Amino acid sequence: MQKTTQIYGIRAVIEAIQADKPIDKVFIQKGLQGSLSKELETLIRKNGLTASYVPFEKLNRLTQNNHQGVIATISPVAFHNFEELVETITTSKKKPLFLLLDKLSDVRNFGAIIRTAECTGVDAIIIQKKGAAPVTADTIKTSAGAAFKIPIAKVDHIKDAVFYLQAHDIKVVAATEKTNDTVYDLNLNQPIAIVMGSEDIGISPSILKVADHKAKLPLMGEIESLNVSVACGVFLYETIRQRFN
Repeated sequence: MQKTTQIYGIRAVIEAIQADKPIDKVFIQKGLQGSLSKELETLIRKNGLTASYVPFEKLNRLTQNNHQGVIATISPVAFHNFEELVETITTSKKKPLFLLLDKLSDVRNFGAIIRTAECTGVDAIIIQKKGAAPVTADTIKTSAGAAFKIPIAKVDHIKDAVFYLQAHDIKVVAATEKTNDTVYDLNLNQPIAIVMGSEDIGISPSILKVADHKAKLPLMGEIESLNVSVACGVFLYETIRQRFN
């Protein structure tokens, strides 16, 4: 069974948020009332945390402790501030390499991508606060510990991160089959941010519209797509190949 660090109880979760604990998600009982619950919801909004309103029965399944209608899951890693991370990396490296994950949802795919990213010299991974796979014990295990070695930042919207990176002269490449260009047609030997989409629908249309380049992988068989972690590995290693030449 997957091990997840939890904090339960309204007051305990409030104090954890105020102490800047790396909270991944807060589960709140539907219809929960009272001044403390309102204080909690205010803190969640203020800190841009992800909250789900769930039935009482689900909270009981998550823990056998007295949860008082609130449970928070804690990430095993601390997340970095996105803007500060970009500033630090872009001022210290001539050709930084960022990886943006657009609502990737599977924790094992996430872990595998983190592992490959660390091995290929990715400077930072950017994920969205809502709808993204959390960093769980399974993520850490699949990443072979790489999740502790590579900076990960959360943003409200991947699209905003794209604009911010472009403002820092980073070319954004969207990995998508909705193009005639392959990854081998692009110049990746420059400041680059690669965007990978979710397992089911790929990259959001709004992000595809603002990306500097779109690229696909040639597929020679009958299956129409690769696993996202495998596709990500190909994009990253093509980047390395170009930078070695």
